[in-house]
Amino acid sequence: MAAEKPGDLSYVNDVEANKDRALVRKQDLRIVPLSAGIYLLCYLDRSNIGNAKVLNQSTGDDLLSDTHMTAYQYTIALMVFLIAYALFEVPSNYLLKRLRPSRWIAFLMFSWGVITIGLGGTQSYASVTVVRFLLGVFEAGLFPGLVYYLCFWYRADERSIRVAAILASATLAGAFGGAIAYGVGHMNQTQGLSAWRWLFILEGIPSTVSSFLVFFFLPDYPETAGWLSAEEKVLATRRLAYEGSHGSGKSLTWAEAKGTILEWRLWIHYFIYFGISTPFSSLSLFTPTITAGLGFADLRAQLMTVPPYAVAYVVTLLASWSADHFNARAIHSAIFSTIGAVGFLASAVLPPTAYSHRYGCLIVAASGAFACIPPLLGWLSSNLHTTAAVGLAIALNISMGAPGQTVGVWIYKADEVKKGYPTGHWTNAALLFFVAVSCVGMHFYYHWRNRNGGVGNGVYFKY
Repeated sequence: MAAEKPGDLSYVNDVEANKDRALVRKQDLRIVPLSAGIYLLCYLDRSNIGNAKVLNQSTGDDLLSDTHMTAYQYTIALMVFLIAYALFEVPSNYLLKRLRPSRWIAFLMFSWGVITIGLGGTQSYASVTVVRFLLGVFEAGLFPGLVYYLCFWYRADERSIRVAAILASATLAGAFGGAIAYGVGHMNQTQGLSAWRWLFILEGIPSTVSSFLVFFFLPDYPETAGWLSAEEKVLATRRLAYEGSHGSGKSLTWAEAKGTILEWRLWIHYFIYFGISTPFSSLSLFTPTITAGLGFADLRAQLMTVPPYAVAYVVTLLASWSADHFNARAIHSAIFSTIGAVGFLASAVLPPTAYSHRYGCLIVAASGAFACIPPLLGWLSSNLHTTAAVGLAIALNISMGAPGQTVGVWIYKADEVKKGYPTGHWTNAALLFFVAVSCVGMHFYYHWRNRNGGVGNGVYFKY
């Protein structure tokens, strides 16, 4: 068989494909590890209050004992974070585009790092609540901002695995958080400070220091990236011409905002995200409490939070790779939300004293609940067609998660510890089944729309 000549169409296509893959690899090395590291620090600083709640509880040196907070007041302190989170997500995404991603994300990072350190100095219910509200203000813009940011660099069929790499860093943060809390727990009363205070101080410092690296090293847009050649910039712009966001794209207009807000199909996506946010939130904040209720005491309860998060990290990456590879995000989200629901359902029906079995169910529940989120976000962003609409819809979608996370704050009741927290498990199971059914329904709706012409002008929905 004769070798292909440079003029052959197949040869040209192979060359272009190789250039495309090389560009994506180059972008990945600069963007994904840095973005994942940023979110890891954010999640660590958000969820460490769950570790602080039970850290050195047996000696009376935990967060609640030192600040004289009740379990109810602790729940309120968690909730005000979510109120701030919901209020500031949309304006933050607007400012990300106006001020450039590197500047805005670095500012947010520095701010929440300083505030986390400040939590180590709180003395009362009032001060914990105020500082948690401020933490919500500055952390609100990060996750929707990072999802929006990826739309400037990657096509729709490339985003889920990148979102997964970022979101999975939350599971790493959960694993690290438990391990760090175990180590810091041995610092109790060092320099006269309880270990939970050291936990906030030591975990806030990396965010503050790293913000300067983000300011200088996080690339903004392909069009302005100095580490891309002129040919690579042209290729980056061309490959995102029809399904990406653009640094030069116009800011949001009222007409675009109105059209995005009133589009009913997007609200189905938002309600699906509401459904997944409750288990996400409750696992984030109460995994140390749940493990303590499984017969693991004090510092060992911190250490036992590591395996559920470690397994969830691997499952999330594999599920998201598969969702992108097979271009089937809705079905993958439905499958893994069902797996998570079964894990919570089993936890609810097993006897409270079946500790080892319920611990295994916690691992299954965490894996399913976390793994279905990145495909959901990739699915939403792939069905939006302007830079402005992407930024607004992603922020609205994640803002809808705030009410869901608020539910997650309340469902693991302190007076149900001996019962095995049935309210929390039943609620999470029901919501994950709702997510699964809704994903399947939207899958078939988009399939029906595509058979009838899709959006129009040759644009079709992705499912």
